[in-house]
Amino acid sequence: MKLGKVEFCHFLQIIALFLCLSGMSQAELSRSRSKPYFQAGRPRTKRSWVWNQFFVLEEYMGSDPLYVGKLHSDVDKGDGSIKYILSGEGASSIFIIDENTGDIHATKRLDREEQAYYTLRAQALDRLTNKPVEPESEFVIKIQDINDNEPKFLDGPYTAGVPEMSPVGTSVVQVTATDADDPTYGNSARVVYSILQGQPYFSVEPKTGVIKTALPNMDREAKDQYLLVIQAKDMVGQNGGLSGTTSVTVTLTDVNDNPPRFPRRSYQYNVPESLPVASVVARIKAADADVGPNAEMEYKIVDGDGLGVFKISVDKDTQEGIITIQKELDYEAKTSYTLRIEAANKHVDPRFLSLGPFSDMTTVKIIVEDVDEPPVFSSHLYSMEVSEATQIGNIIGTVTAHDPDSSNSPVRYSIDRNTDLERYFNIDANSGVITTAKSLDRETNAVHNITVLAMESQNPSQIGRGYVAITILDINDNAPEFAMDYETTVCENAQPGQIIQKISAVDKDEPSNGHQFYFSLTADAANNHNFSLKDNKDNTASVLTRRNGFRRQEQSVYYLPIFIVDSGSPSLSSTNTLTIRVCDCDADGIAQTCNAEAYILPAGLSTGALIAILACVLTLLVLVLMIVTMRRRKKEPLIFDEERDIRENIVRYDDEGGGEEDTEAFDMAALRNLNVIRDTKTRRDVTPEIQFLSRPTFKSIPDNVIFREFIWERLKEADIDPCAPPYDSLQTYAFEGNGSVAESLSSLDSISSNSDQNYDYLSDWGPRFKRLADMYGTGQDGLYS
Repeated sequence: MKLGKVEFCHFLQIIALFLCLSGMSQAELSRSRSKPYFQAGRPRTKRSWVWNQFFVLEEYMGSDPLYVGKLHSDVDKGDGSIKYILSGEGASSIFIIDENTGDIHATKRLDREEQAYYTLRAQALDRLTNKPVEPESEFVIKIQDINDNEPKFLDGPYTAGVPEMSPVGTSVVQVTATDADDPTYGNSARVVYSILQGQPYFSVEPKTGVIKTALPNMDREAKDQYLLVIQAKDMVGQNGGLSGTTSVTVTLTDVNDNPPRFPRRSYQYNVPESLPVASVVARIKAADADVGPNAEMEYKIVDGDGLGVFKISVDKDTQEGIITIQKELDYEAKTSYTLRIEAANKHVDPRFLSLGPFSDMTTVKIIVEDVDEPPVFSSHLYSMEVSEATQIGNIIGTVTAHDPDSSNSPVRYSIDRNTDLERYFNIDANSGVITTAKSLDRETNAVHNITVLAMESQNPSQIGRGYVAITILDINDNAPEFAMDYETTVCENAQPGQIIQKISAVDKDEPSNGHQFYFSLTADAANNHNFSLKDNKDNTASVLTRRNGFRRQEQSVYYLPIFIVDSGSPSLSSTNTLTIRVCDCDADGIAQTCNAEAYILPAGLSTGALIAILACVLTLLVLVLMIVTMRRRKKEPLIFDEERDIRENIVRYDDEGGGEEDTEAFDMAALRNLNVIRDTKTRRDVTPEIQFLSRPTFKSIPDNVIFREFIWERLKEADIDPCAPPYDSLQTYAFEGNGSVAESLSSLDSISSNSDQNYDYLSDWGPRFKRLADMYGTGQDGLYS
């Protein structure tokens, strides 16, 4: 019978395994010399162990214990007098020994990957004495490896990246598989690699596991990711070997291999002429299949008639070209613009220059649309001047504005009154002529800034604004005056010709050549014998004394009128009075006392006497205050009930009445009837002079008598009322009187009245009494029946 190549290899493996096991089990026993062993009463003899070399295959799956080997001693004669025992790693739990024959068996499945060998100790004992007949000896049981572990990728799955367009053989990543089998025995741990998925784009080195590119010009834009399956197989890849797999995700990274291209060769956009400066007109973008830095763009305007009117910049997020306005657009001046725009990559890879220029051109046409614009002033700011002496209605200047649209609508002018609250100016609505409406005063407001509004007649919503600065020119309309309020003093010991004050003047006007003031005394004061005035010719003047011997007792204050003239045309003047006080001065001329009253004190009273008089007056005042206080304290309390003091106890009753229909809680008639007899109450704190037992009935007497009697009755009641406060108080009364034409209109009095009075006259009193007339008139008799 002929065998195939595969079958023949299997047959040889079985034969080799059988021979190995037979050789280990039946090998000749080796003899080794041992140390002499002495026993009492016996001659010294030589004994030695004889045993087999022990190897055991792992992963035994049989039902019977696996035979390992046999131990035998030279002393053992086979008569059963020798007993074998085993100790060490796995003794009794994994390995057992027949104490009679010395045969060793394994009772459990062994795994070399868990433990490769076991170290044990064996000893032969005399069965009767249980004493060793040979020294204890150590031996090792090695576990023989079989191919029972597949290769494993401990770091999988893998991810890697490689640039697109890489040449063949470019290394991508290295994968590594490990096999737990014994690498020193056989081929169980020898691994080879192969690719199961990912061809023909990638390949793997069989021995190293390095993955490489297998195709040139792989394009990321066509496919940017690949999934590879790599296999690792032991037994050098032969049949029967175990294998393991892992996945590798390979991503192609981008390179700048695609030039930018505009989708269209030309673009057109319409924009209104009113679009503000810096507004966005359009966004254009050149397409680039690359990503990241390789797709970054630069845009620029290379040609066209809008180079100075528009500019283009790049949006870093979207890589778009943004066209914005640099100058204001005017449809009447130019209706369209043409721009030639170039887009180019910022980062160019020299390796791919052969793919073409990495830039592109396009044309952008911008159409300016006409809009209704507000009127435009011929100047943004008008400057005008007017004298403050100008008459009301005089012309100051003219502003002009026009409609920039082709319709050239007429313009009407007005002043924004928020800028001219006092209405100093007017403007002609048709001509734009500005005139004065009030008298102007430069000293109040030197410059007026007003806003002039120009609106189209056909479309008043279109309003243009012009700004006018009106400067008020000065005239000499303010007289000079003292620069400040002077406090001038002259010493009693002053000498003739001594300067006691230097004065200056101010003027609200502002002449172009500056101020020039002239000082002099008025005609009435020019010949006085006390003071003189010297003009210093520098807008100041000096006041000098003409004599000495000033006395406060004679005259303590002098008034010196000074005449001041300015240099305006025409010149203005004013008279200002300088007050000069006579003072007592020290040796240095510094004023000490300027009051003349010090010399008017009575000659017979000294300062000490005045103080004594003042002290006596104060003492008397203190005594009076003490007496008054003591008298108030000695007064006995007027209320006999010490536990209640109405000044300190306030009792409040929040009882709400039932209204006009409640006739039980109060006698409503008593509120208005003067003839109700009240019970008199006697005050306990005072003795009444007159006791009122009853109240007399009022008769028809004049109103003034009724009022007097009414108040007198209330006063007496307050005097004898025990609830009245024990001190003076103000009582207020309201009494209508019996002589009223309408008498009482209150519904309170109507409760106690049973008269059949006719109220028809209420309807004649006007609309205010209509409601009462409706309620009490004869026409409503059936209403309450």
